[in-house]
Amino acid sequence: MSTQQSKIQSHRLIKVNAAAEYLAISERKLWDLSQNGIIPVVRLGRATRYDLIDLDNFIEKMKNGP
Repeated sequence: MSTQQSKIQSHRLIKVNAAAEYLAISERKLWDLSQNGIIPVVRLGRATRYDLIDLDNFIEKMKNGP
């Protein structure tokens, strides 16, 4: 397991770049999915974070068809 992966798995809320890497998509694609309400975001002041549970739910939903 890489250092980045261990960092991702040690926190439930992760930054944009880590969330995009987790889903193996670009940050731009992640932004588009968030803006369309497909993937929820957590706003902490000006910071944007993604909940790993929401990302896992998105993966499961996509397995069953959009």
